[in-house]
Amino acid sequence: MGRKGEGAEACRRKFLRYFPGGFGDETYLDWERDYKWEAHARWEEALGRTEFRRLLRAGEFAEAAARAVRVEQRTRHSMIFSFEKMALRDAVKSEAGARAFAEGLYELLHGGGQLERRFNAWVETVAGLPRRQTRVLTWPMVTVWGFLAQPDTHIFLKPTVTRAAAARYGFDFEYRSRPNWETYASLLELAALVRSDQRPLGPRDMIDVQSFLWVQGSDEYPD
Repeated sequence: MGRKGEGAEACRRKFLRYFPGGFGDETYLDWERDYKWEAHARWEEALGRTEFRRLLRAGEFAEAAARAVRVEQRTRHSMIFSFEKMALRDAVKSEAGARAFAEGLYELLHGGGQLERRFNAWVETVAGLPRRQTRVLTWPMVTVWGFLAQPDTHIFLKPTVTRAAAARYGFDFEYRSRPNWETYASLLELAALVRSDQRPLGPRDMIDVQSFLWVQGSDEYPD
């Protein structure tokens, strides 16, 4: 469970030291928010729900997978490592791999039922993708697509930075290295806590929450 108090206040002070205008600060928009929101806009254009469904119904699984990859690749600051990009490109080269990726991702984003079920199914889809040498099943690979597609709902997990940020916040983050629902649910709990605690700064969505946590845990923002 999270503990509201000194950690939340210390994190707010650090964030405001870099961005005195909170989530509306011009420097914050330039450094952290705008390029992520632009990536979301590109996703909506390339793979919005209606278009994504059309591609799947037409059997254009490779095209759907390629569009997802291109959206991330065009992001000003890449969100996944080069080895993860290579692993994904290898995984979706085959028709079976592209179909599994595209159908699994659509189900995560737009399927019915509980998010827990859909997330667990997505993890197993990624775990089952074809691989050569480098593993595909990493936290960034599992979480980046939901974050780009639905930043009102999903958040991006970079393990080292997120763990450091949670510790600074005073939150008992239930982290395990293999992607799993319990860890993701714990991160969603932290995100909800941050949105509540930091309401005076004006957070809009998970882009702002993820950026706030990034400022707390990344070496890019020293104390």
